[in-house]
Amino acid sequence: MFKKLASCLLVLFFCSLPVAAAEKRILVYGDSLSAGFGIAVAQSWPALLGQRLSANGSGLTVTNASISGETTAGGRARLAAVLTQFKPRIVILALGANDGLRGLPVAAMKDNLAAMLKLAKQHGARVLLVGMHLPPNYGPQYTAEFDAAFRDLARREKVALLPFLLEPIALDREAYQADGLHPTAAAQAKILDHVWTALKPLLT
Repeated sequence: MFKKLASCLLVLFFCSLPVAAAEKRILVYGDSLSAGFGIAVAQSWPALLGQRLSANGSGLTVTNASISGETTAGGRARLAAVLTQFKPRIVILALGANDGLRGLPVAAMKDNLAAMLKLAKQHGARVLLVGMHLPPNYGPQYTAEFDAAFRDLARREKVALLPFLLEPIALDREAYQADGLHPTAAAQAKILDHVWTALKPLLT
C-alpha cells in the first residue's frame, strides 16, 4: 500500500513539473523585427527582455519563436505546436508587418491574428498584441485599415495592446540598418523599454 501511494505521489510530482515551468515562460512570437535580423540574437530586444527579467529576479524566462519573413498565416499554422511545446504564461504576439508590406488583405490578417489570440488564451496564456504601422505609400485606405486592425482585435479579444512596436525609433534614420527596415543593435534597448510599458502589467 505504501509503495503504491509513493508511486502515485511520484507520478503527480513529475506531471506537475511542466506546468510549473510553463507558468514562468514568456513566448515572443513575431517576425524579423523580433528575431534579431541583421544583428546578433543576443542583442535583440527579446534577449534583452530575458536579461531584464533575470536581473529583476522575476523567475520568468523568455523563449523567442520569431521567424524572419513570417506572416500571420505562417504564424497561425505553427502556433498550436509552439504553445503545446513551451506552455507559456504570457505570449507577445508581434506579427502582421509582413502581411502589410506584401499588401495582403487586412481581413485575412485579422482573421489569422484573431485565431492566434483565441488559441493562446485557450492555452491559459495572457497575451500582448503588438501592432505595426505602414508607410503612407501604401495608400490612405489600406494603411488606415491596417492600423485599426490591431486596435479592433485587442478590444474585441480583450487583450493588452502595444499599437506600434517601432514607435520610439520610427523617425530616427540612424536607428535602422542599411535596408531601412530593421532596427540596429543600438536601437534594441529603446524597443525593449517601449514593449516593457505594455508588458509590465501582465507580469503581476
